[in-house]
Amino acid sequence: MTPSTADPKERLRVLYLSWRDRENPEAGGAETFTERTSEVMTQAGHEVTIFTASFPGARPRTQHGDVEVVRRGSKFSVYLHGLWHVLRHGRDYDVILDVQNGVPFWSPLVTTVPVINIVHHVHRDQWSAVFGAKVARLGWLLESRLAPFVYRRSRYVTVSKSTRAELEELGVDADRVDLVYSGNDRPADLDRYARLERTEAPTMLFLGRLVPHKHVEQAVDILASRAETHPDLELHVVGGGYWESAIADHARARGVADRVHLHGFVEESRKHELLARAWIVVMPSHKEGWGLTIVEAGLHATPAVAYSFAGGPSESIVHGRTGLLADSVSEFEAHVITLVDDAALRRSLGRTARLYASSFDWTRAGHRLESVIRSVLGLTDRYRDDVIDLDALIAHRAGDETPRGQLETMAS
Repeated sequence: MTPSTADPKERLRVLYLSWRDRENPEAGGAETFTERTSEVMTQAGHEVTIFTASFPGARPRTQHGDVEVVRRGSKFSVYLHGLWHVLRHGRDYDVILDVQNGVPFWSPLVTTVPVINIVHHVHRDQWSAVFGAKVARLGWLLESRLAPFVYRRSRYVTVSKSTRAELEELGVDADRVDLVYSGNDRPADLDRYARLERTEAPTMLFLGRLVPHKHVEQAVDILASRAETHPDLELHVVGGGYWESAIADHARARGVADRVHLHGFVEESRKHELLARAWIVVMPSHKEGWGLTIVEAGLHATPAVAYSFAGGPSESIVHGRTGLLADSVSEFEAHVITLVDDAALRRSLGRTARLYASSFDWTRAGHRLESVIRSVLGLTDRYRDDVIDLDALIAHRAGDETPRGQLETMAS
């Protein structure tokens, strides 16, 4: 057990309501945020429980380090089970972190315990991409109309300025939304990966859950449309999900199956090896809360291409400095080819991407979230936005001591 550092009188009892936990086969970036910030808070001496859905082979209760994990129901019925847990045990907690993955757990309906709604991104377009028209309309009604009303007295946390702006469009006062950027797991043996050579053939890499709204097929289409000019360009797809067979079928239909490599889920070491050897990371998703893959790639000086309208990637990528942002499918393809053909630009963006990525840290994110909780409970003053200044980072690396002070202030 991690030694407690919090004064017993200040020790927080935190309940995280999350659709999935990190062991769930469908876990993604939102679950990483939940798990890693929970770890940081328990390391600070707080008690954290994650209430989440069960899945085949899952234990009903387990421990992730010092974090207790309680699993009940399926990915849909977990919401009812979560409400029942809050109704029965709500007073055992000081605060509830209610993760809204499309729809929230509706916890304010059954408790007077302070609730913080955590939204990674708004699902306006994802509803129709995953469900039929009727379910999509209902889902969007719940997300856009009912949720803002139910949580009208709650504070919100999100991981990007773009999501905060979208929440404001739904009627959530921006002054109630706090920004906590996701962190980044730096491998202990990062230097080992830095010594790896890039692949001989030019490679794009997609890393993430394989679901329709990630639009991995658009990366496959680049191979097909550039077959004559770039016949050796390859795509590596890392991750699992029910859409994997559809991607394989699309690659066969476009005649590029021999250049699309579906790796499925891989171990962390293998993931970092693939990120370090890739030429470019591609994120053709039309909506992301942050873009954790982008900063993971940045640690390996691998630049990324994503859409400017996707939300989070407009912040996890600094356009023209750590990667490239596109406004259309054709521009996305053009950016990829530019980076494939221009080694100097690719290396320049990669160097700055590594510096930028290194500034995102889970310890920082966990402490930021803790400070939001404390301000909600009236234990500290209002939390200040989490902001990373790339120019300050570059100046600091060049030896300017003034930005160093600025960085220390931002990290405090």
